[in-house]
Amino acid sequence: MGEPRGTHVPVLLERCLELLAPALELPGAVHVDFTLGLGGHAEAVLERYPDVVLIGLDRDTEALAHSRHRLAPYAGRAHLVHAVYDELPRVLDELGIPRIHSGLFDLGVSSLQLDEADRGFAYAQDAPLDMRMDQTTGITAEQVVNEYEPGELVRILRTYGEEKFATRVVSSIVRERQKGRITSTARLSELVKEAIPAAARRTGGNPSKRTFQALRIEVNGELATLESAVPAALDALAPKGRLVVMSYQSLEDRIVKRALTARTRSTGPVDLPVELPGTGPTLRLLTKGSEPPSDDEVAANPRAASVKLRAVERLDKNDQATGAARERPRLSTHGGRGRLRPGEREEGEGKA
Repeated sequence: MGEPRGTHVPVLLERCLELLAPALELPGAVHVDFTLGLGGHAEAVLERYPDVVLIGLDRDTEALAHSRHRLAPYAGRAHLVHAVYDELPRVLDELGIPRIHSGLFDLGVSSLQLDEADRGFAYAQDAPLDMRMDQTTGITAEQVVNEYEPGELVRILRTYGEEKFATRVVSSIVRERQKGRITSTARLSELVKEAIPAAARRTGGNPSKRTFQALRIEVNGELATLESAVPAALDALAPKGRLVVMSYQSLEDRIVKRALTARTRSTGPVDLPVELPGTGPTLRLLTKGSEPPSDDEVAANPRAASVKLRAVERLDKNDQATGAARERPRLSTHGGRGRLRPGEREEGEGKA
């Protein structure tokens, strides 16, 4: 196999490895790359940690083929699986692996998918309207654009693309598809541009970005998958295990933040002075809010510009027992017992 299509520079590679290092050094460590892509992060893990076993998941068969070629020197300790990242429980069961020790999500579109016009993800290049990460199954963007009801299209553009002019864009699409089927990314991009007011087109980059993002999310079911994938990953994490998640837009980051912070808090009654056994936090945050990339990282890899990184560690029983025995901080009784004063934040609810 020749060189992979696409330009692949792993995002925040050194920072990811720094955060994951204590878990990768645990005896018998199993690392899961939930979004294997072209294998840049996975290769670095396997190279630097000769005892780690890798499980690499990807729904993109072309990406998997290239990763198998790239990671061939480590084939004895690498399990590369054609699967969506919420299928981790099934994959672990089939491999007979009960727990994982570290994991990495690098969400969004891969370099391979973005760089190659024939995949239909890029609004700047003409291609068939596909946008499937797994081209062996599922609906295409062409089907969504041409066959969905107008109201549903408006909902998708507003919800997944946060497009203020969703109604105008959909009206333009509907008028065009009455003349004939919309089949190309270039034509769709033109329709979006024509529908958005000229004043709004002067800022914010390519006006098609939000529509293409919304269609991609709908085609691949990305948000629903992520909502189940992160809790599944946390459930599989061994004590002292670590998880790093990199997201590239606010909808993803919001889901990740909720899933992570929910497990850093007590689930016990707020009126008790001490933590009840089994009700304390099971995770600790390794990052304060979401970490942005450094200027140097963006200069070296412009695709890292919008990344938001979050990381957590699974507490072991000793940490949880200590937490259960610890006296709980009393919340302000101003305005009622257990309520925060106006302007106060709960612990772990820092600005994203």
